[in-house]
Amino acid sequence: MSGALGDLEQQFGIQLFDRIGKRLQLSALGRSLRPESVALYEQAQHLERAFSNQSDAGLLRVGATLTIGNHVVVPLMARFMREHPGARVQLEVANTAEIARRVNNFEIDVGLVEGELQEPNLILSPWCPDELVVFCAPRHPFARKGTLADDDLLDAAWIVRERGSGTRQAFEHAMFGLLSNLNITLELQQTEAIKSAVEAGLGVGCVSRLAVADALRHGTLVACEVPGRDFRRQFSFVLHQNKFQSAALQRWLELCASWPESSPPG
Repeated sequence: MSGALGDLEQQFGIQLFDRIGKRLQLSALGRSLRPESVALYEQAQHLERAFSNQSDAGLLRVGATLTIGNHVVVPLMARFMREHPGARVQLEVANTAEIARRVNNFEIDVGLVEGELQEPNLILSPWCPDELVVFCAPRHPFARKGTLADDDLLDAAWIVRERGSGTRQAFEHAMFGLLSNLNITLELQQTEAIKSAVEAGLGVGCVSRLAVADALRHGTLVACEVPGRDFRRQFSFVLHQNKFQSAALQRWLELCASWPESSPPG
């Protein structure tokens, strides 16, 4: 491999790697050519599988944000693997910023995210709608209120997701005009931790309705109506603009687009 790399650099008079002792590190030119190189390599793999008459499924690397990873992706993975018995799906769960970083570095094939992105190399495509909900413990004073006004929102002790998460972005958009005066007492990286803290009476939370549906149904948490504040948002696909879309990746995107119809009942 070292010889082949040296021949390639010598042939074109370029330097793709900086040599630091025995270590190799991508040069500026190497970093700029990496997306095209990865895409070309994936196309070559796809062609080799077609020549050898093997399944095109292989390994699919999926990244998902917390809400999607915990409440949406697993049934989709199960159906995908039933349709492609030889396929393997590798799931990485992180916040929107981290999923975007991994897609940008070709560490995962596709991201399923909740937040907005401004990355020139990434393509963000709408997937399906979602909605946040403000909630509290049954014994919290807000549980007895019909609706919450802005003064109530300013009086609340808030327990919310960390910066960089799609849920935090949507929460901040919904709280436009009040954000700088909100009392954010806890920032947590896990939705379950937020639910537990709210159930313990430490404050008021705001996460996807998907994440608290069971708790609201069983009465361990209470939804708070906040008229005049828009808590709607969009789940999205994120792909690198140079990503080669294999048949397996295309089928995965089609399967996701059919959600929730593609999910089994219950």
